[in-house]
Amino acid sequence: MMVQDRLSVTYPDGATRDYGPDTGAQAHLQITETAALRALILNPDLGLGEGYMDGKITPLNCSLDDTLAIIIRNRYAGSLPPWMLMANRARFHMRRFIQHNAPGTARKNVAHHYDISDDLYAMFLDEDMQYSCAYFSDPDMTLEQAQIAKKAHIAGKLRLEPGMRVLDIGCGWGGMALTLARDYGCQVTGVTLSENQLATAQGRAEAAGLADQIEFRLQDYRHTQGTFDRIVSVGMLEHVGVPNYGQYFGRVAELLDPNGVALIHTIGRSGPPQAHSSWINKYIFPGGYVPSLSELAPAMEKSGLWQTDIEVWRLHYAKTIRDWRDRFDAHIDEISAIYDDRFIRMFRYYLTVCILAFEHQMQGVYHFQLAHKRDAVPLTRDYLYPADPLSPKAKTTPSAALAGS
Repeated sequence: MMVQDRLSVTYPDGATRDYGPDTGAQAHLQITETAALRALILNPDLGLGEGYMDGKITPLNCSLDDTLAIIIRNRYAGSLPPWMLMANRARFHMRRFIQHNAPGTARKNVAHHYDISDDLYAMFLDEDMQYSCAYFSDPDMTLEQAQIAKKAHIAGKLRLEPGMRVLDIGCGWGGMALTLARDYGCQVTGVTLSENQLATAQGRAEAAGLADQIEFRLQDYRHTQGTFDRIVSVGMLEHVGVPNYGQYFGRVAELLDPNGVALIHTIGRSGPPQAHSSWINKYIFPGGYVPSLSELAPAMEKSGLWQTDIEVWRLHYAKTIRDWRDRFDAHIDEISAIYDDRFIRMFRYYLTVCILAFEHQMQGVYHFQLAHKRDAVPLTRDYLYPADPLSPKAKTTPSAALAGS
């Protein structure tokens, strides 16, 4: 794959140099301080993010999207310097130590991101506070509609019945638990390591009159006991860490009833494993990691669970985060009254980097449907997509033909 885009860089001394041919997209980056340039050379991922946060590295006459998209595309199209390859390789091999994520560390990591302020998240998430990929079954859906569709799709895969005991691992602000209790009549136990999320989720359950159907706990999944008919975990596996995948899927197997079904929703790489982002690890998700399927498959296999279905969502998360960033920008005056410019630039950089990862890298969302029994769910996906009785396909089925005769 050849480099096609051009990145122009204006250095602290005022000199401008062009990198890449003039055959594709173009962007311009300005570096105003030598210290920022030095940091960029030593650790490009961390240096670029921190330079943008500090206002020392900025796009010039173009957007942050334009600049980062060219950097990402050219990085993977061209060859990196040997020292950079060595640094990436070292970070990759260190991930087992960086992501050990013992229960105490896991709680601190979660607090770093989720316990800053519910008010901030309320400004850019949907009304139900779903902080995970939405499901745009119709491209014209609003964010609210797509998040409702996501929950319905997951509920369909769980094959729920009233009275079922459901464990929600990483329950967030309680939206999934509330939906499963209210709309499907389930008894839900939600576990989280975020004190903010726990308080909000409990308050929402009380306000909805569902406190007798839902129990929210400040608890690590490794300490959860009992047996559950269904297990759901949305956007939590990214925080588990490479060394703990075996334990994670082992616990799912232990907690799941012999006739049960589990649905794990996680960001994943549709490519070989890759070193984690040092900037994301430092500022956004300490201990976090986006796994490749090849890293998760051995743990799932050893758990003894059947992989009854694996679905891959492509570009749904890019669209989700674009909606989040639009809402973030729409509330910028309110956010600026609470947070300083550096925090705002950090958060915008985080959202933009994530958008582009889903648009330009081998990154998507996996749905792992797991069960102890191979026939715990129907043998085809037809149950997830009931035919519209008004569709041309439905009208040509034998039953439809007989009904019309």
